[in-house]
Amino acid sequence: MSSSIKTVGFIGTGLMGLPMAKNILSKKFKLNVWNRTPGKTLELQKKGAKIFKDIKDLVQNSKVIISMLANDNVCKAILIKKIHPYLKKGQIVIDMSSTTQNTALEIGKALKKKRAIFLDAPVSGGTIGAEKGTLAIMVGGEKKMFNTILPLFKSMGTAIYVGKTGCGQVAKLANQTIVGISIGAVSEALILAEAAGADPKAVREIMLRGFAGGPILQNHGLRILTKNFKPGGKASTQLKDMNNIIATAKKYKLNLPIAKKVQELYAKTVKSGRANLDHSALYLFIKALSR
Repeated sequence: MSSSIKTVGFIGTGLMGLPMAKNILSKKFKLNVWNRTPGKTLELQKKGAKIFKDIKDLVQNSKVIISMLANDNVCKAILIKKIHPYLKKGQIVIDMSSTTQNTALEIGKALKKKRAIFLDAPVSGGTIGAEKGTLAIMVGGEKKMFNTILPLFKSMGTAIYVGKTGCGQVAKLANQTIVGISIGAVSEALILAEAAGADPKAVREIMLRGFAGGPILQNHGLRILTKNFKPGGKASTQLKDMNNIIATAKKYKLNLPIAKKVQELYAKTVKSGRANLDHSALYLFIKALSR
């Protein structure tokens, strides 16, 4: 890590942010923390993080600032309205939330006026990856700065530089396209197997050894079979991602028919009262629909 980067500020200690912040601390970085709900920072304080009640103080005492926030509107409200006024030349802001490409570009443009440096670096891997420090981190922005920040990224997972500002978010949307569609495919496969008289547990086991095998069948297939819908990634969050995928496709005049259908299914899953369940709860809606 560059000797000029001594302290990391972290904003947003929710389902993903809390374990990510813990991993940063475990790699001996000094950590400043601010969260809209102060109670969610107590565990980090016990582990040695410095907690700030005023976001201004966090900005003024951190060389690098990481945000892990809920959605586009919150990201813009925090990064443009709340921290922007206090940024100084050379400070580094890394947004690891999942947003649209347009939001990343808007934030990057605003921060550039303060001569601050912006990286969009969304992640994949869910709460399990956040806890284990095995997240896939997709980074857009200045490549030189990516290389400088790489040791910090390594405390949370594996980072790959994917292009200019906004490209990190594009990579995440591509990732979530596969995740959303694959959860639907796994759901329908297991529903079909069970309805036709096959043992769905055995079917999943053998499919894991073929071309259908992969993390979605492994992790979400197990969730479906054990009826464990405690959220790793919420259905409402997957819907947000699907909405962003379709919005980005429209921006580039693309028609993504499979993604569009999955978006509609997630919208109905959320509307059915399953917003705060794991995104594998899409299975529950499809199961009800299949009867």
